[in-house]
Amino acid sequence: MQAPPYDLVILSDLHLGSELPKAREALDLLRSLSFRRLILLGDIFCDLNFRRLKKEHWQFLSYIRKLSNPKRNVEVVWVEGNHDYGLTDVMSHLVGVPVYQEYIWEADGQRNIAIHGHQFDNFIIKNHMFMNGLASHLYLFIQKLSSKGKLVAQLLDRLNTCWQRLTPKVANGAMAYARSRGASRIFCGHTHEAFTLVQDGISYYNTGSWANSRCTYITILGREVSVNEYVKGIDYRYTGEERREAAASPIEVAAESGLSVDFEYENIPG
Repeated sequence: MQAPPYDLVILSDLHLGSELPKAREALDLLRSLSFRRLILLGDIFCDLNFRRLKKEHWQFLSYIRKLSNPKRNVEVVWVEGNHDYGLTDVMSHLVGVPVYQEYIWEADGQRNIAIHGHQFDNFIIKNHMFMNGLASHLYLFIQKLSSKGKLVAQLLDRLNTCWQRLTPKVANGAMAYARSRGASRIFCGHTHEAFTLVQDGISYYNTGSWANSRCTYITILGREVSVNEYVKGIDYRYTGEERREAAASPIEVAAESGLSVDFEYENIPG
């Protein structure tokens, strides 16, 4: 018997355009699941330079656009992260989904908030323009140094999270924010560390990331919320139509969205 579709799937922090994201694995995951709503919870891109996007990155974006087709009966929502700044209008056209600063919905008598989480990171808020760009360029440079560059970048990412104590900072800030908005559940990304916390009737969930060795995502079915780890090796066989979708090129994605076919070769102004 086929499992019932999830009410909601949430994933974040792919950082497309860097050397780290597991876009192919994220695509395999989405193809293997049945769900009614998908929330992309920020930092789907590394930065605004689309020239760095690889074939598998475009394939992921192409599939998101396919999912947003009304015939699929799937609601796709994009919540802006700190690395996504400047892409709101572009993404709405490129993949055909609405982009929000935060997303609020009611389910089973509970108010839910999905927000990336950098809003609760004082270091990012105070140093956003300079540090965000500097960190992105540093990580990209390290990733390309050698075959070990990805491992070094992932280690630095984890050390940065520990040094800034991002996990508790974002969790505490998110809990306070949920309380102020009358929400009983709040979902964030940003820290790259999957985490859950329940306190005073409010539940906090962090999706983790797809730019580390441990890729995690959230599923919701009724009142049950689960933080799941992706296990490589899902035996999923594409149909003929899905093979054609997987072969999408930047030009095809841009053309479908009504953008110029030169779009993928241009830097998006910040």
